[in-house]
Amino acid sequence: MINKLTIIGLGLMGGSLAKALKAQGAVGEVVATGRRAESLERGLQLGVIDSYTLDMAEAVAGADVVVIATPTLVAEKVMAELAPLMTPDMVVTDVASVKGNIQRAAERIFGEVPANFVLGHPIAGSEQSGVEASSVDLFLDHRVILTPLDNTASSAVVLIREMWESCGAEVVCMDVAEHDSVLAATSHLPHVLAYTLVDALAQNGAAADIFKFAAGGFRDFTRIASSDPTMWHDIALANRDAILQGIDTFSSHLELVRKAIEEGDGEAIFTSFDRAKRARDEHFLGQYLSRQKKSPSS
Repeated sequence: MINKLTIIGLGLMGGSLAKALKAQGAVGEVVATGRRAESLERGLQLGVIDSYTLDMAEAVAGADVVVIATPTLVAEKVMAELAPLMTPDMVVTDVASVKGNIQRAAERIFGEVPANFVLGHPIAGSEQSGVEASSVDLFLDHRVILTPLDNTASSAVVLIREMWESCGAEVVCMDVAEHDSVLAATSHLPHVLAYTLVDALAQNGAAADIFKFAAGGFRDFTRIASSDPTMWHDIALANRDAILQGIDTFSSHLELVRKAIEEGDGEAIFTSFDRAKRARDEHFLGQYLSRQKKSPSS
């Protein structure tokens, strides 16, 4: 039971966390703070939070858990403001998609990442944003990655783990660098590709017809291009090196496929496509079967 939870930055992630914990009776009071009174007031109207204040000191006073739920680059500024307000019995965590820059920023601000600061990242989201888009089951059956450091207090890790598990999430721990590399390939790069494809086609002289006759595959692939540009702008800059490596790897493979198409090399095209299909099917079928085994109805 978290007696008082403070959310800094009330949007999709923070709002969904508050809803899920309230639904499970895992939190007593939820207080939110941020820079925009409008979104905080909206969260109060929707019953997502119990109260709000624009004064961070007031918001975090007496909090058991403080969640930094702002965009990645904003989180660095929040930490600087939060630093003099932290107490030893307060556990702080975040939801940023990049962990390396949060670690480095914390080290600059605090000297080292405090033992009661648990770096975290829920692997869940939506192309919608804002507290209005928050959902009680956003984290259900999704993974949350925690990246504790050598000095992170085990009690703090346990508390944050139990908080996310209360939301129905599966919690795993991972090294910071490994997290940023994996997420660059599986999340950050796909968003970059989706944004770039839609932007490129939008500049095409036949853009109207292209979008008019786009089929389901195009809509499915580009759905994530409707995500919050501010958030993904921050992620692209914060995880620059890993994303660039992913772009280079993808570009080299795309060039091979381009060459095969140009030369009419059907065998090379089929081999690439078939290898990709088998890899995806084997991976996601394994995940599906694992979930079925865990399901009470199976």
